Amino acid sequence: MIALIILFLTGIITLFVAFSRKTILVTVIASIGLIGSLFALLSQFESGNDVLLKSYKGLNFDAAAVLFSMVCIILTLLFIWIGYKPLTQKDEHAGEHIALLIFSLCGALIMTAFQNFFMFFIGLEILSIPVYVMAGMKKYDSLGSEAALKYFLTGAFSTGILLFGIAWIYGATGSFDIMEIKSLILGGDTNVTFFSVGLLLVLASFLFKVSIAPFHFWSPDVYAGSTMTVMGYMATIIKIAGFAAILRLFNVAFSEASGIWLPILVVVAVLSIFIGNLSAIKQTRVRRLLAFSSIAHAGYTMLAIISFESVDTTTLHFNVFYYLLAYSLAMVILTTIGNIIDDEEDKIDNWVGIARKNPILGIAIFVALFSLAGVPPTMGFFGKYLVFGQAIAEYPIIVGIALLNSGIAVYYYLMLAIKAIKMPAIDDSKETSEQKVLDVDMVQWTVLIFATIIILIGGFALT
Repeated sequence: MIALIILFLTGIITLFVAFSRKTILVTVIASIGLIGSLFALLSQFESGNDVLLKSYKGLNFDAAAVLFSMVCIILTLLFIWIGYKPLTQKDEHAGEHIALLIFSLCGALIMTAFQNFFMFFIGLEILSIPVYVMAGMKKYDSLGSEAALKYFLTGAFSTGILLFGIAWIYGATGSFDIMEIKSLILGGDTNVTFFSVGLLLVLASFLFKVSIAPFHFWSPDVYAGSTMTVMGYMATIIKIAGFAAILRLFNVAFSEASGIWLPILVVVAVLSIFIGNLSAIKQTRVRRLLAFSSIAHAGYTMLAIISFESVDTTTLHFNVFYYLLAYSLAMVILTTIGNIIDDEEDKIDNWVGIARKNPILGIAIFVALFSLAGVPPTMGFFGKYLVFGQAIAEYPIIVGIALLNSGIAVYYYLMLAIKAIKMPAIDDSKETSEQKVLDVDMVQWTVLIFATIIILIGGFALT
């Protein structure tokens, strides 16, 4: 709770300081606030006590919530740093952009720790509304306006479905508290029909937020119209918050009602894996490729959700956390590379020759792509090992499908990697990535090296 208060105050301060148009000052204040909130969470994690929450039942920053919240804070800090340079060069509202990121992060923390539907709805909206604005911050680009409008309209529609579902659940149980609802389910004191309808509506809203098929249709266009930094934020932190909320709501509170939601999640997991990987193959733009890749990875993560009975709650939370962390670090690297290339066309062909003239960037690209593909010894391999190993006892056929699709994914990840090392065709009329000098600042180098090292050694922490 202290971390949440620190973040909220940091967001308010950065928003007012942003009016001065001194983006470096906003960045410093935001970094201090994020680091302070991280230390507050670490302190709580070690002591296991939060004095501000003793008499408040709306939030519960237990071990799982603290773990997911910490990685959200760290990732937001990285995105602020890697997005500083492109923001200051192209956007006069860079300070406001940073403030919106922090406000959205407040919603992410609430999503990891909510105990009732009031706090869940508040967290979801605080998480989403700033992103609606950030998706349209490329005011000079029609794709940016299209992305913001599509995300806003579909997000508003999803929110309506969520509220309708919560109303049905309240009508069936007479409570908004998720643990009280669990007790009522166990005692058989619910209207099964009302509860089932409400649960399905809430589930549909969740699937939209984490862009699971068939509720994925918004993400390729929104990712393509957003800046690289906003795209990276949506692909990582929003997914982490969404899956943390799914774990808290479905695998804990609604675990006794799994007969209602489990078959649906099995189907959407398979759909997401197939649609994400097969659609990514034919993409010619980087952000759209990463959008479909994120859909596939959401499907892989769902394998842990549907096999929750195979392991204890602590192991389940750790497996999901580890997989999403591996995926997020790879996305941090690719987001940083995208900012460095600074290609408005966002074409995959414009990544040609990066590794030949910038070997360190090439190494980072290869590590990130191999991790996403699940190639050892990267964290992505160990993440898939944990998730697939958990699910194989209950769903061997689905795990086989996931392994087959992992092989398909190698194709488009390897395609992008080959582009990076390919010798470009000589064309004096067009400056390629090989011909121009890529300007990389110290902060971007630091983030790239940090993320690359963690991906390479993070898997060995499991041994």
